Amino acid sequence: MEIANRVKTLTPSSTLAITAKAKELKQNGYDVIGLGAGEPDFNTPAYILEAAREAMDLGMTKYTPTGGINELKQAVIEKLSRDNNLTYSANEIIVTSGAKHALYTLFQVILNEGDEVIVPSPFWVSYPEQIKLAGGTPSIVSGLEENNFKITPEQLETAITAKTKAIIINSPSNPTGMMYTESELKALGSVCTKHDLLIISDEIYEKLIYTNDKHVSIAQLSTELKERTVVINGVSKSHAMTGWRIGYAAGPVAIIKAMTNLASHSTSNPTSIAQYASLAAYRAKEDPTIEMRKVFAERLNALYDLIVEIPGVTCQKPQGAFYLFPNVSQAASLTGFESVDDWVSALLEEEKVAIVPGSGFGAPDYVRLSYAISKEQLEEAAKRIRRFVENHLK
Repeated sequence: MEIANRVKTLTPSSTLAITAKAKELKQNGYDVIGLGAGEPDFNTPAYILEAAREAMDLGMTKYTPTGGINELKQAVIEKLSRDNNLTYSANEIIVTSGAKHALYTLFQVILNEGDEVIVPSPFWVSYPEQIKLAGGTPSIVSGLEENNFKITPEQLETAITAKTKAIIINSPSNPTGMMYTESELKALGSVCTKHDLLIISDEIYEKLIYTNDKHVSIAQLSTELKERTVVINGVSKSHAMTGWRIGYAAGPVAIIKAMTNLASHSTSNPTSIAQYASLAAYRAKEDPTIEMRKVFAERLNALYDLIVEIPGVTCQKPQGAFYLFPNVSQAASLTGFESVDDWVSALLEEEKVAIVPGSGFGAPDYVRLSYAISKEQLEEAAKRIRRFVENHLK
């Protein structure tokens, strides 16, 4: 049986691959420390679990409207108004099976064969693959380390062609944890308006910020920018609900309607029970990110201080998300490895520390380290990485 051409060029997720390898080693009895996880290590808050149980007891286990239950749409609308100063109506919202599904569905409805989407690098691993699946072409623009991995308006202007349809903005970023400022977003937005580009604003990490910097959605900067922006978000990171698979998109009516029509022939609807759990997440007075931010900030500070002391490793300190993205190219070279990917593989084999190579993020000199595990494990991981480097130094 011949496999469809559209999936032959897909690159497997490097984050899932390294996590699977780490799990395999653990199952074989090795003491593996996994720094590949893209999810909080907190359990979903108790009041959300209770809401799910109650929904099941009340029989809320049937099909729902394709675009999500109206109550959850209204809760999303309230959240966007409260947190982002954005006003939407129900027909501008679709609830999806995770933010990843929102992005996938969006690309499917906006892209024709050959359309280009500007993807700043380092990028989340699934952006280029989803664009390719929709028949589009990812146009990679490098965010340089000296500019905190962010692209400039001049870079954006240069990258735009007659085929450019959209740009992705991910702030705070996975994998770098860096954020765009209001002035930077305004400058990028001006270029997007000039060239009539759709803006895809992935804001899934907006609640996980550890500095005094304020998250800004490009959609809130002007009516003109809002009208050309699709905001992507969800409960996965903010409420430790990665496995519940609830995300959403907020944007122009025509796009949301097309996404809903497509979803009606793919997922039918997001899981009913997860929707009621997410409704409780958005309607509750509790804010689980207060504790998460405190713990993540402590871990970030501890891990960062240890990582930058390792020979051949440099690192920008991130503002948000829960990843470090250090440059280890010099460390790999000093220790005799031809590539960072080889260095990462050897680290896992010898010291049983699983980290994700930056090649999957469009940045082959870097690695991504998640600090969504205990401080004790992070300190042990840093100790092992340092030992690995020092043992291999020429």
